[in-house]
Amino acid sequence: MPNRLAESTSPYLLQHQDNPVDWYEWSEEAFIEAEATRRPILLSVGYSACHWCHVMAHESFEDVETATYMNEHFINIKVDREERPDVDSIYMEAVQAMTGRGGWPMTVWLTPDRKPFYAGTYFPNTERHGIPSFRQVMESISDAWQNRTDEVIAQADQLTGDVNQKLPAAGDAPGSEVLEAAYDRIAAEFDPSFGGFGAAPKFPQQPVLEYLLRIHREEWAPRAADMLRSTLLAMADGGIHDQLAGGFARYSVDARWLVPHFEKMLYDNAQLARLYLWGGLEFDEPRFIEVARSTFDYMVGDLRHPDGGFFSAEDADSEGVEGKFYMWTRDEFDAVLDNDADAAATFFGVTVGGNFEGTNVLHRPTDAGWDATIESARSRLLHHRAARVRPGLDDKIVASWNGLALRAFAEAGAALHDDGYLDVARSCARFIGEHLIVDGTLMRSWREGRAAVRGFLEDYAAVAVGMFALFAASGEFEWYEIGRDLTLSIGDRFADPNGGFFDTSSDAERLIKRPKSQADNPLPSGNGLGAEATLMLAGYTGDDNLYRSGLEALRSAGLLMERYPSMVGHHLSVLFSSSRMRELAVVGPAWAELSLPYWERFRPEIVVAASSTGEEPLALFSDRASNGDTLAHLCERQVCNLPTGDPAALSAQLAASG
Repeated sequence: MPNRLAESTSPYLLQHQDNPVDWYEWSEEAFIEAEATRRPILLSVGYSACHWCHVMAHESFEDVETATYMNEHFINIKVDREERPDVDSIYMEAVQAMTGRGGWPMTVWLTPDRKPFYAGTYFPNTERHGIPSFRQVMESISDAWQNRTDEVIAQADQLTGDVNQKLPAAGDAPGSEVLEAAYDRIAAEFDPSFGGFGAAPKFPQQPVLEYLLRIHREEWAPRAADMLRSTLLAMADGGIHDQLAGGFARYSVDARWLVPHFEKMLYDNAQLARLYLWGGLEFDEPRFIEVARSTFDYMVGDLRHPDGGFFSAEDADSEGVEGKFYMWTRDEFDAVLDNDADAAATFFGVTVGGNFEGTNVLHRPTDAGWDATIESARSRLLHHRAARVRPGLDDKIVASWNGLALRAFAEAGAALHDDGYLDVARSCARFIGEHLIVDGTLMRSWREGRAAVRGFLEDYAAVAVGMFALFAASGEFEWYEIGRDLTLSIGDRFADPNGGFFDTSSDAERLIKRPKSQADNPLPSGNGLGAEATLMLAGYTGDDNLYRSGLEALRSAGLLMERYPSMVGHHLSVLFSSSRMRELAVVGPAWAELSLPYWERFRPEIVVAASSTGEEPLALFSDRASNGDTLAHLCERQVCNLPTGDPAALSAQLAASG
């Protein structure tokens, strides 16, 4: 019989509905039962595309004997980290405090009042390499709970205290010296051989790459452009990039970007598509534009709901085997391509011995150009691959990740003059408005007609920034209004009196702490995005209070910028742009044509308001209603240059102001 998880909206929890474990969702019911029976809580946190989550499920949660022990000794709670990032972030701090590392599946034991007292990640079903088995760990914990309760409670109090420690804000607002020092630290971590940062496993670290993109013209960042270009090129050529259908896996298990951990996440692909788009335009690299387009096409083709929103992820596994959908033997390759097999094998690095457990991850080991033979081979390989069993799809729609996708598609539509991408952005925005905003409240996720969990800071901020991007690209005021309302809600619902923003709303469920996540990895944090959305709205409205609030959010992460800059790439990006903020109002029937110079380069420090009439209630349109002419007004904190209707003159103004 299915367990309680059968009623969940989460694909990850639904994967566990047939476990013999008596799972609860995170709920008051579970904590009441734990208190009534005086049993500790076993909290298991993961996500649907997580390979090692599947391994632990198969080894332990599907095993009747293991499940029976769990049911007798614990109250078992299963959480989808993507639906409940608040729960995940709090207890991940406990894991890191106890073990010095983190990851998923996350396994934490709690007292009935939700305090953690023992924590880890994956536990095998048998003792291996000095790691105790899951059963051994459970038996030790059960014994301690029954026979050394005072020690357990003391440990829980200590660990809860560790989790509640707060990093103080910087005394002063971070300045240029912090930006330059951050660049130096990031440059020191750069891998000159293969691009990226650090050793294996290697993640794209998109927020850090965006920081390099924003600063690459600065004299104090002489290597920023080369670091960014070489990383983008290495990833595009690597196995982390799906050479047949586009899109990127979450990370590479090696330093060369060759063998990926095969799951594909919406948030990675939305960010990378945007980076390749702007990298292509900034560096005049057609290859980067091709990669951006193929990544956008992957999202549209494989991750898009028919009504316009985007699904969360594709699994690493198919038929229970990690990466099976993507792998090729040389024999299969030859059978599909016949006479073109040798040329394509050279191009995609396919050998008899393979590069991953006897099979091949397709990549581009040479500088050979893409020609008609390779395109024909790609088409045939893709057709053959389509007949395989696809990896599982996580078909929940997460607000913040859709906000990232919305921004990317909107900017691509304007920058590439592609109305198709703009239409995708509009459909995504409409989906959010119709399904994820309920009675004025943004929800975290939606699946099959059900919206689950009220939105977190990252949801409000990412969607707001995405709506502002669509307003800039389309000139349609309705998107600005949604972005404005969400941004104002950030101040109302999430503000920390000491500066910055909490992850959870003031009326959210009370946990053992109110989390305030500032780490921009692998996607921008709510605090960093909240600062950006607030500063953008300040640009649109001229509201100094919003401007100060955005800077305070940046200041709240000042010590992290100083000490661990690679953790806060988006904060650094927004801080860099905040001192260069400008506003561009383009008003008149030919606004789209006159706006073109803005979209020729990456200019995130400029907020854009476009209108065919200028009659909308927006400070940037004040006294600028069109009389039939089209004029551009480039301003800095509402102090403006002379208006111009000449694209060349606007281009010169933009260049002169940075």
